[in-house]
Amino acid sequence: MMIRLRLAALAVGLALTVPAQAEEISIGIGTQNTTTNTVTTGIVIRQLGLLEKRLPHTGRYANATYRLEWQNFTSGPPVTNGMMAGKLQFGAMGDYPLVVNGHTFQTNPESRSQLIAVAAYNLRGAGNGIVVNTRSPFYSLADLRGHVVSVPFGSAAHGMVLKALQDAGLPPNFMQLVNQSPEVGSTNLQEMKIDGHADFVPFAQLLPFRGFARAVFDGVQTRSPTWHGVVVRTDFAERYPEIVEAYIRAILDANAWVREDPERAATQIAAWTGIDKEIVYIFLGPGGIMTLDPTIKPALLEGAQGAATVLQNLGRLGPFDVQAWANDRYLRAAFTAAGLDYEAQRASTANYEVTGHDAFCNRPVAAPRLAGEIWVEGERLRPSASAACVLAAAEALRGQGRRVAAAYVYDRGNEVKLLADQAFYAVAPAGAGAVRDIIPYLLRADATAAAQRIGGTVEDMAGATRIAVTSH
Repeated sequence: MMIRLRLAALAVGLALTVPAQAEEISIGIGTQNTTTNTVTTGIVIRQLGLLEKRLPHTGRYANATYRLEWQNFTSGPPVTNGMMAGKLQFGAMGDYPLVVNGHTFQTNPESRSQLIAVAAYNLRGAGNGIVVNTRSPFYSLADLRGHVVSVPFGSAAHGMVLKALQDAGLPPNFMQLVNQSPEVGSTNLQEMKIDGHADFVPFAQLLPFRGFARAVFDGVQTRSPTWHGVVVRTDFAERYPEIVEAYIRAILDANAWVREDPERAATQIAAWTGIDKEIVYIFLGPGGIMTLDPTIKPALLEGAQGAATVLQNLGRLGPFDVQAWANDRYLRAAFTAAGLDYEAQRASTANYEVTGHDAFCNRPVAAPRLAGEIWVEGERLRPSASAACVLAAAEALRGQGRRVAAAYVYDRGNEVKLLADQAFYAVAPAGAGAVRDIIPYLLRADATAAAQRIGGTVEDMAGATRIAVTSH
């Protein structure tokens, strides 16, 4: 009897000293590196090793090994294909592709998908847009009747075009839409093989910055939020909830890294993606077009439901419950672990803004969305108190032989950050001893309407700069 007890005790002791069986966990993440909205859910995390720092290594994960598989795509639909095939567990994509992803997974017998986080958003709809070649005679959506316009089919930009046509009461064949990737569409637009190109972040801003395109339609005209987010396969999330939370913690870390030094971040992201730093900054810098915030806000879900309706009106989507698809459980856990208040952040729509003192006009930036910035090559960005100050200061810097990499102003109607050289300006008439108001707009039609209201003129950047210099 004593021998049996000793043997039993020895067996228990041996069992306690044998390590738990090691598990290799594959984590496939579908990203869009050149889509600036998604960089803090993909390329930033990857390059800085942020997910590795957050992955669990205790408890059931004490002996786990991880195999991260990052796959880069140029649009959302291929990410969904990878997730459906079980090759990807996470995917980042824009609003319309997200809705299609959720709807598509309804027919998957193995798993569903869930929206678990937002990457970045603009509640006014800015980011997507339609551009034409600068040599073309087109300045509005109406000008493109019957003309060839390319767009990545199934993308957020495609959804924007469909909504814009429905809002205007125009048929789907109002334009000749053709399916082209951002890279192909950009080349064809530059060579004038197509009449227009509709695209998502950052191409509607990138192509004008590169000198051969101008905007004729912007997503803000749809008055519907545009955003990108992250979805996960539910079979993976339910098996490894701690990994999902770790991924969201990595997103929070990436967002903090961008805001800590947005100029450094823009420069690094440009090196990693090939998207010019000045364009990365216009989206993710202070007062940028996009707000980095992972919380799932009611307004964004309402926008997603609107996207579903647009597709349903065209017979491209069946019934889909957006509210049931969204799951912020993992977000809440990640916020709690990070010591953050999820409800407060979810209720906020604030972005961080341009601040500081305008050295040229010698006054502080009092109203950030009436202000601007100047990026001199090799220097830190300079805040400007107004659009007129931006134009006059930039001209003075050029006169000193300095290279102005970019100058930024804000559309007065939509408060969206613009490249100063792409804006149209409504300029108030001259008054006795008064500084003339110079008001930037993205679209010529908006500048024309504003100029008529104030009895002024419409100027391009060169004309507005001459007036700004004279006024100062």
